[in-house]
Amino acid sequence: MNAVDLMTGQWLDEAGIGRGLRLLDIGCGPGVVTEMLARRVGPDGHVWGADIDAGMLDVARRRLDAAGLSDRVDLIQAGFDAAPEDAKGWDGVVGRRVLKYQRDPVAALKALFPALRPGGLVLFHEHDMVTADDPRADLPLHRTVRSWLRRMLEHEGAHLNMGHDLHRAFTEAGYKVEKVEARANVLTPDSNYPIAQIIAGVMPRLERYGIVKTSEVDTEALDHSLRQERCRAGTTLVWELVFCGWARKPAD
Repeated sequence: MNAVDLMTGQWLDEAGIGRGLRLLDIGCGPGVVTEMLARRVGPDGHVWGADIDAGMLDVARRRLDAAGLSDRVDLIQAGFDAAPEDAKGWDGVVGRRVLKYQRDPVAALKALFPALRPGGLVLFHEHDMVTADDPRADLPLHRTVRSWLRRMLEHEGAHLNMGHDLHRAFTEAGYKVEKVEARANVLTPDSNYPIAQIIAGVMPRLERYGIVKTSEVDTEALDHSLRQERCRAGTTLVWELVFCGWARKPAD
């Protein structure tokens, strides 16, 4: 489990995600968070994973089948307008790195209101592209790689500072905020954070926007080169800030 997944799991536990709950994982993608939720709700709970991408739902389905958790998960092709099959409403809605992609995050959060039971929880884990580098460190390759990701998100209209905007978005959507906090994804000289895997995964998008070509990036050597750069500089850097916030629909 990588550092970001560990953060997600800790926040789910802190927010009280546990046995017997009925939850929606919005923008579930390949099902990583869906699996976390399914393990926490147990056999008496249920999770719905929603994504607009049918291909991602297929990946999630295979993941949940392999984990033996398919009996407590339904996967649906839907967005923030997803609704439960009955009138009970969901106990909570969880999303990771999905609110930042909504054209109007406040409207997206409002769209969840009818599907949540009174007192229901919304929890969103969002990465923020704020720069928090050590000004003493000379890390040109890190800056270049991070600029690729920033430019890609800008092309896609993402909210680069969604983490800082979580409290405002919850409040304007009518929820009562319980907590917003941030942790740093920190890279030390000997860290093994899979930046190359991330770049390889988004390479089609980077090429589509004319940011960088596959032929210009040796993804097999990228992590080693980045680690060498940190070692030469003898530095630790904040790769990104990772925010999580949760709030509740008013009970009356």
